[in-house]
Amino acid sequence: MNDTTSKPALPDRLAIDPRSPFHVRAVFDHDIGILFNDKERFDVAEYCISEGWVKVQSTKTVDRRGQPVLIQLKGRVAVFYK
Repeated sequence: MNDTTSKPALPDRLAIDPRSPFHVRAVFDHDIGILFNDKERFDVAEYCISEGWVKVQSTKTVDRRGQPVLIQLKGRVAVFYK
């Protein structure tokens, strides 16, 4: 197996926002899937497997800095590479 094709281990917590301390750029070089309560979600902005939650955007509402307002949903979270 080449090192160029190997994928990094998926972290317990991951965020899509590059300003977040939980953003891991190497993971986003590959397609990942997120199962929330046994259904694949495509709108997840952040997840935590051990605590069992995902954060998704709440409609089109933005805060005063222009960032989307996120709501936290609790349930079973599973992450995989596609």
